[in-house]
Amino acid sequence: MALDIIIMDGDEVQFLPTFSGAVVSVKPGTLKASGKTTINGKKVCIDGDEKKVEVTNCSYVIPPFTVPGSGTIKINNLTSDQLTQKAKSGNKSLLLKGKLCIALFEVKSPAKLPPPANTPDPVPMYIGQGKLMPKNTKIKAT
Repeated sequence: MALDIIIMDGDEVQFLPTFSGAVVSVKPGTLKASGKTTINGKKVCIDGDEKKVEVTNCSYVIPPFTVPGSGTIKINNLTSDQLTQKAKSGNKSLLLKGKLCIALFEVKSPAKLPPPANTPDPVPMYIGQGKLMPKNTKIKAT
């Protein structure tokens, strides 16, 4: 297992704009750490902190629904390279930069077909990806 950069309080999640064919106007999410361990005065993010990331009011379209709708982006789950195998804080794995996490776009207001049809997009959610963006570049763990 290679060393990777530890994710800490205030680090961002950058979401990719394509969610299963839907194009979402993405905004970054911010991670709030709840780990007991601190590094240089900042708490470390632990397994479960990713579930608190929510980016609301993101607009989206998906052909043929070209009248934008909106929804919320969340992290659905992390991949195995984004959790420490050895290092722990309060018995929980730390979050690592890793590659890409699985994101979910939950539709709150569906995109629609242009008038006169106005038919709403029937899909309630779309799957996408995001990446954890650490501000720290030196502190690593396995």
